[in-house]
Amino acid sequence: METVSTATTVWTRDDVKGEKRDLWTAMKRGFRCRCPRCGEGKMFRAFLKTADNCSVCGLDFTPHRADDLPAYLVIVIVGHIVVPAALWIETNYSPAVWLQLAIYLPATFLMSLMLLQPVKGSVVGLQWALRMHGFDENAPSDIPPV
Repeated sequence: METVSTATTVWTRDDVKGEKRDLWTAMKRGFRCRCPRCGEGKMFRAFLKTADNCSVCGLDFTPHRADDLPAYLVIVIVGHIVVPAALWIETNYSPAVWLQLAIYLPATFLMSLMLLQPVKGSVVGLQWALRMHGFDENAPSDIPPV
C-alpha cells in the first residue's frame, strides 16, 4: 500500500518565475486603455478590438479571453448607479414618466458606452497580471493556452 503525503504546498507570488505582475497596476493601466505591462502602448485598435500587440513593449494581446465579462460588469456598475438615482428621484420629486424616460434612457446608454472600453481593458489587465490563458510565458507545454 502506498503512503500519501499530507504536506500542504503553499504557493506564493515569489514562486512564479518571470516578471512580477502587480494586479492593481495592471488593471489601472487597462482601465486607461493602455498596455498592462508598460502602461504606455495603446491596448485597442478600434472601440472594442484589442490591438495585436503593444506598440511600445511588444506584449501580445491576442491570447486574452474577455468574452462577455466586461458587458456584465458594465451592466452591474450602471445598474447600481441608475436604479438608486431613479428611485430617489421618483420618491422625492415624482416627475412625469416621459421626463424620467428622457433622463434615464440616454444616461444609461451613455454611461454604458463610456464604461465598456475601460472595463474591457481592466479585464485584459487582470488576465495578464494573473497569467491567465496565453499570458503565462512559463506555462507547461502539455497545457493548451486556451
